[in-house]
Amino acid sequence: MQDIQKKLPLLITTGEPAGIGMDIVLLLAAEGKLQDFERPIWVTADSTAMTKRADELVAADVLKNPPIWQTIDIDIDIDANDFNLNVVEQMSQPDTDVDSSFILLNISCAEPVFCGQINTHNSAMVAKQLDIAHQLATNKIVAAIVTGPLQKSALIEADIKLLDGTMFSGHTEFFMQQSGCDKVVMMLANQAMKVALVTTHLPLKDIPAAITSDNVRQTVQIVVDEMKAKFGLTQPRILVCGLNPHAGEGGHLGVEEIEIINPVLQEFIDVGVDISEAMPADTLFTPRHLANCDAVIAMYHDQGLPVLKSHGFGDTVNLTLGLPYIRTSVDHGTALDLAGSGGASATSLYQALSMANEMADKSLINRPLA
Repeated sequence: MQDIQKKLPLLITTGEPAGIGMDIVLLLAAEGKLQDFERPIWVTADSTAMTKRADELVAADVLKNPPIWQTIDIDIDIDANDFNLNVVEQMSQPDTDVDSSFILLNISCAEPVFCGQINTHNSAMVAKQLDIAHQLATNKIVAAIVTGPLQKSALIEADIKLLDGTMFSGHTEFFMQQSGCDKVVMMLANQAMKVALVTTHLPLKDIPAAITSDNVRQTVQIVVDEMKAKFGLTQPRILVCGLNPHAGEGGHLGVEEIEIINPVLQEFIDVGVDISEAMPADTLFTPRHLANCDAVIAMYHDQGLPVLKSHGFGDTVNLTLGLPYIRTSVDHGTALDLAGSGGASATSLYQALSMANEMADKSLINRPLA
Protein backbone atom coordinates (compact mmCIF):
# COMPACT_ATOMS: atom_id res chain seq x y z
CA MET A 1 0.00 0.00 0.00
CA GLN A 2 2.81 2.37 0.85
CA ASP A 3 4.53 1.91 -2.53
CA ILE A 4 1.24 2.42 -4.35
CA GLN A 5 0.61 5.67 -2.51
CA LYS A 6 3.93 7.03 -3.77
CA LYS A 7 2.57 6.98 -7.32
CA LEU A 8 0.18 9.59 -8.63
CA PRO A 9 -3.39 8.29 -9.00
CA LEU A 10 -5.33 7.47 -12.13
CA LEU A 11 -8.59 9.44 -12.17
CA ILE A 12 -11.75 7.94 -13.68
CA THR A 13 -14.65 10.23 -14.54
CA THR A 14 -17.83 8.16 -14.60
CA GLY A 15 -19.64 10.65 -16.84
CA GLU A 16 -23.40 10.39 -17.29
CA PRO A 17 -24.83 8.98 -14.04
CA ALA A 18 -27.81 7.35 -15.77
CA GLY A 19 -25.46 5.33 -18.00
CA ILE A 20 -22.97 2.54 -17.37
CA GLY A 21 -20.03 4.64 -16.18
CA MET A 22 -20.50 3.64 -12.54
CA ASP A 23 -21.32 0.04 -13.47
CA ILE A 24 -18.00 -0.60 -15.18
CA VAL A 25 -16.01 0.90 -12.31
CA LEU A 26 -17.87 -1.30 -9.83
CA LEU A 27 -17.32 -4.39 -11.98
CA LEU A 28 -13.57 -3.85 -12.12
CA ALA A 29 -13.43 -3.03 -8.41
CA ALA A 30 -15.38 -6.16 -7.46
CA GLU A 31 -13.04 -8.31 -9.55
CA GLY A 32 -9.97 -6.75 -7.89
CA LYS A 33 -8.73 -5.47 -11.23
CA LEU A 34 -8.24 -1.87 -10.12
CA GLN A 35 -5.28 -3.10 -8.10
CA ASP A 36 -3.53 -4.29 -11.27
CA PHE A 37 -2.17 -0.81 -11.97
CA GLU A 38 -0.29 -0.40 -8.67
CA ARG A 39 -1.54 3.16 -8.37
CA PRO A 40 -4.30 4.75 -6.31
CA ILE A 41 -7.54 4.91 -8.28
CA TRP A 42 -9.74 7.98 -7.86
CA VAL A 43 -13.28 8.08 -9.23
CA THR A 44 -15.66 11.03 -9.70
CA ALA A 45 -19.30 10.15 -9.09
CA ASP A 46 -22.28 10.83 -6.87
CA SER A 47 -21.78 8.72 -3.73
CA THR A 48 -25.48 8.06 -3.20
CA ALA A 49 -25.93 7.04 -6.83
CA MET A 50 -22.83 4.82 -6.67
CA THR A 51 -24.13 3.01 -3.59
CA LYS A 52 -27.53 2.55 -5.20
CA ARG A 53 -25.94 1.25 -8.42
CA ALA A 54 -23.86 -1.26 -6.47
CA ASP A 55 -27.02 -2.52 -4.76
CA GLU A 56 -28.73 -2.83 -8.15
CA LEU A 57 -25.84 -4.90 -9.51
CA VAL A 58 -26.00 -7.13 -6.44
CA ALA A 59 -29.75 -7.55 -7.03
CA ALA A 60 -29.00 -8.41 -10.68
CA ASP A 61 -26.70 -11.16 -9.37
CA VAL A 62 -23.67 -9.59 -11.04
CA LEU A 63 -21.89 -8.60 -7.83
CA LYS A 64 -21.82 -10.86 -4.80
CA ASN A 65 -20.84 -8.02 -2.52
CA PRO A 66 -20.41 -4.33 -3.29
CA PRO A 67 -16.78 -3.17 -3.33
CA ILE A 68 -15.56 -0.88 -0.57
CA TRP A 69 -14.42 2.66 -1.28
CA GLN A 70 -13.39 5.75 0.65
CA THR A 71 -15.31 8.96 0.02
CA ILE A 72 -14.16 12.59 -0.17
CA ASP A 73 -16.96 15.12 -0.47
CA ILE A 74 -16.41 17.77 -3.12
CA ASP A 75 -18.31 21.04 -3.09
CA ILE A 76 -19.58 21.54 -6.66
CA ASP A 77 -19.03 25.30 -6.27
CA ILE A 78 -15.55 25.10 -4.75
CA ASP A 79 -12.80 27.30 -6.21
CA ALA A 80 -10.18 25.50 -8.29
CA ASN A 81 -7.23 26.28 -6.02
CA ASP A 82 -9.17 25.55 -2.85
CA PHE A 83 -10.34 22.27 -4.39
CA ASN A 84 -6.81 21.10 -5.13
CA LEU A 85 -5.60 21.99 -1.64
CA ASN A 86 -8.66 20.34 -0.12
CA VAL A 87 -8.10 17.06 -1.95
CA VAL A 88 -4.36 16.95 -1.34
CA GLU A 89 -4.82 17.62 2.37
CA GLN A 90 -7.41 14.87 2.75
CA MET A 91 -5.43 12.35 0.72
CA SER A 92 -2.15 13.04 2.49
CA GLN A 93 -3.33 10.75 5.27
CA PRO A 94 -5.38 7.96 3.64
CA ASP A 95 -7.26 5.56 5.88
CA THR A 96 -4.92 2.59 5.58
CA ASP A 97 -7.13 0.57 7.93
CA VAL A 98 -9.79 0.37 5.23
CA ASP A 99 -9.09 -2.04 2.37
CA SER A 100 -10.80 0.11 -0.24
CA SER A 101 -10.79 -0.44 -3.98
CA PHE A 102 -10.81 3.25 -4.87
CA ILE A 103 -11.25 6.79 -3.60
CA LEU A 104 -14.60 8.31 -4.54
CA LEU A 105 -14.59 12.06 -5.13
CA ASN A 106 -18.24 12.66 -4.29
CA ILE A 107 -19.83 15.25 -6.59
CA SER A 108 -23.52 15.36 -5.75
CA CYS A 109 -26.19 15.29 -8.42
CA ALA A 110 -28.96 17.86 -8.20
CA GLU A 111 -31.65 15.16 -8.31
CA PRO A 112 -31.82 11.38 -7.73
CA VAL A 113 -30.34 9.15 -10.41
CA PHE A 114 -32.37 6.43 -12.14
CA CYS A 115 -30.83 3.89 -14.49
CA GLY A 116 -31.32 4.74 -18.14
CA GLN A 117 -33.22 7.96 -17.46
CA ILE A 118 -31.41 11.12 -18.55
CA ASN A 119 -32.02 14.06 -16.25
CA THR A 120 -30.62 17.35 -17.53
CA HIS A 121 -30.74 18.76 -14.00
CA ASN A 122 -27.76 16.50 -13.30
CA SER A 123 -25.75 17.72 -16.29
CA ALA A 124 -23.94 20.35 -14.20
CA MET A 125 -22.52 17.51 -12.10
CA VAL A 126 -21.28 15.78 -15.26
CA ALA A 127 -19.54 18.95 -16.41
CA LYS A 128 -18.06 19.45 -12.93
CA GLN A 129 -16.40 16.03 -13.16
CA LEU A 130 -14.50 17.21 -16.23
CA ASP A 131 -13.58 20.51 -14.62
CA ILE A 132 -12.19 18.72 -11.57
CA ALA A 133 -10.33 16.22 -13.74
CA HIS A 134 -8.71 19.06 -15.69
CA GLN A 135 -7.69 20.84 -12.49
CA LEU A 136 -6.17 17.71 -10.94
CA ALA A 137 -4.25 16.77 -14.09
CA THR A 138 -3.03 20.31 -14.73
CA ASN A 139 -1.71 20.56 -11.17
CA LYS A 140 -0.10 17.11 -11.43
CA ILE A 141 -2.15 15.70 -8.59
CA VAL A 142 -3.22 12.79 -10.80
CA ALA A 143 -1.11 10.98 -13.39
CA ALA A 144 -3.84 10.67 -16.01
CA ILE A 145 -7.52 11.13 -16.74
CA VAL A 146 -9.57 8.14 -17.92
CA THR A 147 -12.98 9.26 -19.10
CA GLY A 148 -16.15 7.22 -18.94
CA PRO A 149 -19.02 7.89 -21.35
CA LEU A 150 -21.20 10.97 -21.23
CA GLN A 151 -24.37 11.94 -23.07
CA LYS A 152 -23.54 15.00 -25.16
CA SER A 153 -27.18 15.68 -25.92
CA ALA A 154 -27.94 16.01 -22.19
CA LEU A 155 -25.26 18.63 -21.70
CA ILE A 156 -26.37 20.53 -24.80
CA GLU A 157 -30.00 20.50 -23.65
CA ALA A 158 -28.85 21.72 -20.22
CA ASP A 159 -27.13 24.64 -21.99
CA ILE A 160 -23.67 23.58 -20.82
CA LYS A 161 -21.16 25.57 -22.87
CA LEU A 162 -17.53 25.14 -23.75
CA LEU A 163 -15.04 27.79 -22.66
CA ASP A 164 -15.46 29.71 -25.93
CA GLY A 165 -19.22 29.91 -25.45
CA THR A 166 -20.14 27.29 -28.06
CA MET A 167 -22.31 24.29 -27.29
CA PHE A 168 -20.75 21.31 -25.54
CA SER A 169 -19.40 19.02 -28.26
CA GLY A 170 -17.42 16.44 -26.30
CA HIS A 171 -14.58 15.54 -23.97
CA THR A 172 -11.91 16.35 -26.53
CA GLU A 173 -13.06 19.88 -27.20
CA PHE A 174 -13.61 20.54 -23.48
CA PHE A 175 -10.09 19.52 -22.46
CA MET A 176 -8.55 21.24 -25.49
CA GLN A 177 -10.14 24.58 -24.67
CA GLN A 178 -9.56 24.33 -20.93
CA SER A 179 -5.87 23.66 -21.64
CA GLY A 180 -5.53 26.53 -24.11
CA CYS A 181 -4.55 24.24 -26.99
CA ASP A 182 -5.14 25.31 -30.58
CA LYS A 183 -5.16 21.74 -31.85
CA VAL A 184 -5.23 18.23 -30.45
CA VAL A 185 -4.99 14.90 -32.25
CA MET A 186 -7.23 11.88 -31.90
CA MET A 187 -5.34 8.62 -31.64
CA LEU A 188 -6.82 5.17 -31.22
CA ALA A 189 -4.60 2.39 -29.98
CA ASN A 190 -4.63 -1.31 -29.23
CA GLN A 191 -2.05 -4.06 -29.02
CA ALA A 192 -1.75 -4.24 -32.81
CA MET A 193 -1.16 -0.58 -33.69
CA LYS A 194 -1.60 3.10 -32.88
CA VAL A 195 -3.41 5.27 -35.42
CA ALA A 196 -3.61 9.08 -35.29
CA LEU A 197 -5.91 11.13 -37.52
CA VAL A 198 -5.32 14.35 -39.45
CA THR A 199 -9.09 14.85 -39.79
CA THR A 200 -11.75 13.26 -37.61
CA HIS A 201 -15.53 13.49 -37.99
CA LEU A 202 -15.96 15.02 -41.42
CA PRO A 203 -18.07 13.92 -44.41
CA LEU A 204 -15.89 12.39 -47.11
CA LYS A 205 -16.68 15.25 -49.48
CA ASP A 206 -15.13 17.75 -47.04
CA ILE A 207 -11.91 15.87 -46.32
CA PRO A 208 -9.71 17.02 -49.25
CA ALA A 209 -10.20 20.69 -48.33
CA ALA A 210 -9.16 19.89 -44.73
CA ILE A 211 -5.87 18.29 -45.81
CA THR A 212 -3.84 21.48 -45.67
CA SER A 213 -0.12 21.91 -45.10
CA ASP A 214 -0.75 23.45 -41.69
CA ASN A 215 -3.11 20.67 -40.61
CA VAL A 216 -0.71 17.92 -41.69
CA ARG A 217 2.26 19.73 -40.14
CA GLN A 218 0.53 20.30 -36.79
CA THR A 219 -0.69 16.71 -36.65
CA VAL A 220 2.74 15.26 -37.36
CA GLN A 221 4.42 17.56 -34.84
CA ILE A 222 1.96 16.63 -32.10
CA VAL A 223 2.35 12.91 -32.79
CA VAL A 224 6.16 13.14 -32.77
CA ASP A 225 6.21 15.20 -29.58
CA GLU A 226 3.68 13.00 -27.77
CA MET A 227 5.33 9.73 -28.71
CA LYS A 228 8.43 11.10 -27.05
CA ALA A 229 6.82 12.80 -24.05
CA LYS A 230 4.08 10.30 -23.20
CA PHE A 231 5.36 7.01 -24.60
CA GLY A 232 9.03 7.46 -23.76
CA LEU A 233 10.31 6.95 -27.32
CA THR A 234 13.44 8.89 -28.20
CA GLN A 235 13.08 8.33 -31.96
CA PRO A 236 9.52 7.28 -32.82
CA ARG A 237 9.03 5.57 -36.17
CA ILE A 238 6.00 6.92 -38.00
CA LEU A 239 4.27 5.85 -41.20
CA VAL A 240 1.87 8.18 -43.02
CA CYS A 241 -1.04 7.27 -45.28
CA GLY A 242 -1.61 9.11 -48.51
CA LEU A 243 -5.03 10.61 -49.13
CA ASN A 244 -5.71 9.03 -52.51
CA PRO A 245 -5.64 5.42 -53.78
CA HIS A 246 -2.05 4.30 -54.33
CA ALA A 247 -0.97 7.57 -52.66
CA GLY A 248 -2.02 9.40 -55.81
CA GLU A 249 -0.20 7.11 -58.29
CA GLY A 250 2.32 9.81 -59.16
CA GLY A 251 -0.39 12.44 -59.59
CA HIS A 252 -2.66 10.37 -61.84
CA LEU A 253 -5.13 9.63 -58.99
CA GLY A 254 -4.82 12.89 -57.11
CA VAL A 255 -2.21 15.56 -56.41
CA GLU A 256 -2.56 16.13 -52.66
CA GLU A 257 0.42 13.89 -51.93
CA ILE A 258 2.65 15.81 -54.34
CA GLU A 259 1.45 19.32 -53.56
CA ILE A 260 0.66 19.15 -49.82
CA ILE A 261 1.47 15.99 -47.89
CA ASN A 262 4.94 14.99 -49.06
CA PRO A 263 6.45 18.51 -48.94
CA VAL A 264 5.42 18.71 -45.27
CA LEU A 265 6.74 15.23 -44.51
CA GLN A 266 10.03 16.13 -46.19
CA GLU A 267 10.42 19.01 -43.71
CA PHE A 268 10.42 16.46 -40.87
CA ILE A 269 12.67 14.02 -42.72
CA ASP A 270 15.19 16.83 -43.29
CA VAL A 271 15.50 17.44 -39.54
CA GLY A 272 15.98 13.76 -38.70
CA VAL A 273 12.48 12.56 -37.86
CA ASP A 274 11.96 8.86 -38.69
CA ILE A 275 8.85 9.32 -40.83
CA SER A 276 7.78 8.00 -44.22
CA GLU A 277 6.50 9.90 -47.20
CA ALA A 278 2.83 9.31 -48.04
CA MET A 279 2.24 5.59 -48.51
CA PRO A 280 -0.69 3.73 -50.11
CA ALA A 281 -3.01 2.88 -47.23
CA ASP A 282 -3.88 -0.52 -48.68
CA THR A 283 -0.28 -1.70 -48.31
CA LEU A 284 0.80 0.35 -45.30
CA PHE A 285 -1.43 -1.68 -42.95
CA THR A 286 0.43 -4.93 -43.50
CA PRO A 287 2.51 -6.84 -40.94
CA ARG A 288 5.76 -6.08 -42.75
CA HIS A 289 5.31 -2.33 -42.40
CA LEU A 290 3.57 -2.29 -39.01
CA ALA A 291 6.35 -4.34 -37.47
CA ASN A 292 8.70 -1.42 -38.02
CA CYS A 293 6.60 1.52 -36.86
CA ASP A 294 5.39 2.99 -33.59
CA ALA A 295 2.45 4.96 -34.97
CA VAL A 296 0.49 5.46 -38.16
CA ILE A 297 -0.97 8.79 -39.25
CA ALA A 298 -4.10 8.42 -41.38
CA MET A 299 -5.65 11.27 -43.33
CA TYR A 300 -9.24 10.55 -42.30
CA HIS A 301 -11.39 8.56 -39.88
CA ASP A 302 -12.45 5.60 -42.00
CA GLN A 303 -9.05 5.23 -43.63
CA GLY A 304 -7.33 4.13 -40.43
CA LEU A 305 -9.86 3.17 -37.80
CA PRO A 306 -11.63 0.24 -39.50
CA VAL A 307 -8.26 -1.48 -39.92
CA LEU A 308 -7.29 -0.81 -36.31
CA LYS A 309 -10.63 -1.95 -34.88
CA SER A 310 -10.59 -5.13 -36.95
CA HIS A 311 -7.52 -6.08 -34.91
CA GLY A 312 -9.19 -5.62 -31.54
CA PHE A 313 -12.50 -3.77 -31.27
CA GLY A 314 -13.03 -4.34 -27.55
CA ASP A 315 -9.40 -3.60 -26.74
CA THR A 316 -9.24 -0.22 -28.47
CA VAL A 317 -8.53 2.93 -26.47
CA ASN A 318 -9.17 6.53 -27.49
CA LEU A 319 -6.33 8.96 -26.67
CA THR A 320 -6.15 12.74 -26.97
CA LEU A 321 -2.67 13.86 -28.00
CA GLY A 322 -1.51 17.45 -27.59
CA LEU A 323 -2.90 18.07 -24.11
CA PRO A 324 -0.51 18.95 -21.27
CA TYR A 325 -1.58 15.75 -19.51
CA ILE A 326 -2.57 12.17 -20.32
CA ARG A 327 -6.17 11.48 -21.25
CA THR A 328 -7.53 8.12 -22.38
CA SER A 329 -11.13 7.06 -22.84
CA VAL A 330 -13.42 4.09 -23.25
CA ASP A 331 -14.49 3.45 -26.83
CA HIS A 332 -18.22 3.08 -26.12
CA GLY A 333 -21.21 5.22 -25.18
CA THR A 334 -23.48 5.47 -22.16
CA ALA A 335 -25.48 2.31 -22.99
CA LEU A 336 -28.48 3.62 -21.06
CA ASP A 337 -30.43 0.40 -21.62
CA LEU A 338 -27.74 -1.64 -19.82
CA ALA A 339 -27.27 0.56 -16.75
CA GLY A 340 -27.85 -1.35 -13.53
CA SER A 341 -28.69 -4.57 -15.37
CA GLY A 342 -25.29 -6.21 -15.24
CA GLY A 343 -25.10 -6.38 -19.03
CA ALA A 344 -22.27 -3.85 -19.40
CA SER A 345 -18.70 -4.90 -20.19
CA ALA A 346 -15.79 -3.29 -18.36
CA THR A 347 -13.20 -4.46 -20.92
CA SER A 348 -12.79 -1.07 -22.58
CA LEU A 349 -12.37 0.75 -19.27
CA TYR A 350 -9.74 -1.77 -18.22
CA GLN A 351 -7.84 -1.21 -21.46
CA ALA A 352 -8.11 2.58 -21.10
CA LEU A 353 -6.72 2.34 -17.56
CA SER A 354 -3.94 0.04 -18.75
CA MET A 355 -2.94 2.47 -21.49
CA ALA A 356 -3.07 5.44 -19.11
CA ASN A 357 -0.95 3.56 -16.57
CA GLU A 358 1.62 2.56 -19.19
CA MET A 359 1.84 6.12 -20.47
CA ALA A 360 2.14 7.50 -16.94
CA ASP A 361 5.02 5.11 -16.21
CA LYS A 362 6.87 6.12 -19.39
CA SER A 363 5.86 9.75 -19.49
CA LEU A 364 8.19 12.71 -19.19
CA ILE A 365 5.34 15.03 -18.18
CA ASN A 366 4.46 13.48 -14.82
CA ARG A 367 7.07 15.38 -12.89
CA PRO A 368 6.13 17.38 -9.78
CA LEU A 369 5.63 21.09 -10.34
CA ALA A 370 8.49 23.23 -9.00
